[in-house]
Amino acid sequence: MRHIPVILLFFALGTALGQQTQPPVPASESAPKFDLDNLDRSVDPCVDFYKFACGGWMAKNPIPADQTRWGQFNELIERNMAVLRGILEKDAAPNAKRTAVQQKIGDEYASCMDEAQVNKLGAQPIEPMLERIAKIKSTNDVINTVAYLHGQGIRSLFRMSSMPDLHDAKMMIADVDQGGLGLPDRDYYLKDDAKSKETRAKYLAHVQKMLELSGMSAKDAESGAAKVMEIETALAKSSMARAERRDPKNLDHKMTDQELAGLAPNFHFAEYFSDMSEPSFASLNVSNPTFFKDVNELIASIPVEDWKTYLRWHVVRSTAPLLSEPFVNEDFAFERQYLNGQKEIQARWKRCVNLVDNDLGEALGEEYVNLTFGKQGKERTLEMVHNIEKAMAQDFQTVTWMSPATKQQAEEKLQAIANHIGYPEKWRDYSTVEIKRGDLLGDHLRATSFEVHRELNKIGKPVDRYEWEMTPPTVNAYYRSSMNDITFPAGILQPPFYDPAMDDPVNYGGIGAVIGHELTHGFDDQGSQFDKEGNLKSWWTPEDRAEFDKRTQCVSDEYAGFVAVDGVHLNGKLTLGENTADNGGVRIAYLALQDDLKSKPEAKKDGFTPDQRFFLGFAQIWCQNVTPENARVRALTDPHSPGQYRVNGVVSNMTEFQQAFGCKTGQPMVRENACHVW
Repeated sequence: MRHIPVILLFFALGTALGQQTQPPVPASESAPKFDLDNLDRSVDPCVDFYKFACGGWMAKNPIPADQTRWGQFNELIERNMAVLRGILEKDAAPNAKRTAVQQKIGDEYASCMDEAQVNKLGAQPIEPMLERIAKIKSTNDVINTVAYLHGQGIRSLFRMSSMPDLHDAKMMIADVDQGGLGLPDRDYYLKDDAKSKETRAKYLAHVQKMLELSGMSAKDAESGAAKVMEIETALAKSSMARAERRDPKNLDHKMTDQELAGLAPNFHFAEYFSDMSEPSFASLNVSNPTFFKDVNELIASIPVEDWKTYLRWHVVRSTAPLLSEPFVNEDFAFERQYLNGQKEIQARWKRCVNLVDNDLGEALGEEYVNLTFGKQGKERTLEMVHNIEKAMAQDFQTVTWMSPATKQQAEEKLQAIANHIGYPEKWRDYSTVEIKRGDLLGDHLRATSFEVHRELNKIGKPVDRYEWEMTPPTVNAYYRSSMNDITFPAGILQPPFYDPAMDDPVNYGGIGAVIGHELTHGFDDQGSQFDKEGNLKSWWTPEDRAEFDKRTQCVSDEYAGFVAVDGVHLNGKLTLGENTADNGGVRIAYLALQDDLKSKPEAKKDGFTPDQRFFLGFAQIWCQNVTPENARVRALTDPHSPGQYRVNGVVSNMTEFQQAFGCKTGQPMVRENACHVW
């Protein structure tokens, strides 16, 4: 995944593998929807609108044992997974009439579901990689093995991919970036609070256990875990913080291949690139030069034996969910149970659906779209997108702090945004991916290797502006700064986000706010640094940029005051883009609704005015419960705020909300110094 262009609506942590199957749940039984029974009418909406809108839902919907967070969009994800399961179980049945696509997705699912075979193999599937690591004799061997593992999709030490040139968005270039950590973020290695120390101790024990499972003695695994922690801590110290990485200028370091070689001569990048079989190139982007300067020293100073243990750990860590039960259970115990508070591992069929969606997503997505999404759904969504784009253009003209010249540039960028709805115009070709029934890890590695080299083969070629970064069943949406486009997969274009049975105010509050959110990303602190073509280029006057920065600082300060869990505050800088998009997206969706109501006014419904139903529709897409552990992880790593603050943070800044519900000065949902960018 490229590091700058994709800005998501949601953030989801992955899942692991291993457990018995269960009968499919009919999609209709778990269909989420806008529902006034979700309200807690004992709460004053002007005191806590989120609890007013979602309190009833939260009380009735505790977090399932196999989840770390449960919300309306999680319900939709579960419904989609039931649909995907039906597709995969049909395609997994041997049938001479299966298409090539059906054979691939069906057989990988069957490989995954054959738990008895996976358990029988134990660690055998990773033995060839472990044997290669065991034969390492020199620093050159370390470098060659890193390249080999990267080619299999196993991340270690750093990351290598392709990306649009920041200054010529029509062309793809190579990119190398920091990486190589096993914990969720650099701060886990560097902070000295009691919880961070506890986590590091748990991590050491986890690494030791996994190394033992891979065949190391208890003594060697214990010392090996310490060496892994030492190397990863050094990498963490050299890594740029997440909040810093949000500024694309901090990641803009175009170099020649010779300059990179001079920056890290001990790593022998020319050999690495050759081993990766990449297209030749003379220049590339180095996202964090300091990181590679430090890696250069680490390669020379850390003994080869320690590098072997480090690489062994990352092979085991990356593949554990696809190995036998002991690996699966240990991976789950640390990654999901300890770090995120998940009580039970997901049913195997769910993990197998996720695997196929990750590995062969557009093949599975094509089957999903044929079953669930029609031309009419695409046309309805596109109509709403155009209405909200129109409202945003009108909003630009009312902004008092922007000069006419900057307003003109903003409108041109808005008009240039490309809209992708439902599914890609051209499906990805997986014909070269070999899927062997009964070879689970092999299937996954071949699919991942295909994706790695598909990305690398883009280097030096024109950007494909029609390529998608998500699969069609995904319940999410995104904006890409380098492409200046927005994408809404078919998976999200259904209740509770969009419901043809609901009135316009509710739908504008749901999918309308999502559309507005993605459009606003083009004009948040990050997206606003890219021009209409997707180049990292300022289109602001200095005075307008200063006014913009003043307003985004207000948003950053506001959200930094919110507490996620146990005294852990949100990171206002890390969440700034998403919070700006939430605030701007709801506002322009509201403006679009007002324009729509001029031609077809609506009366009160179920005791609520159209404006009130709009805000309720918005709030209910964010109804959720979350484990304290997961809330902590997200506060440190997630650029999105929790649902509570995505709702209350927005409405407390909007006079339109306060007028709709009759809120008075001094009440919590009336912010004294309201933030307003768009």
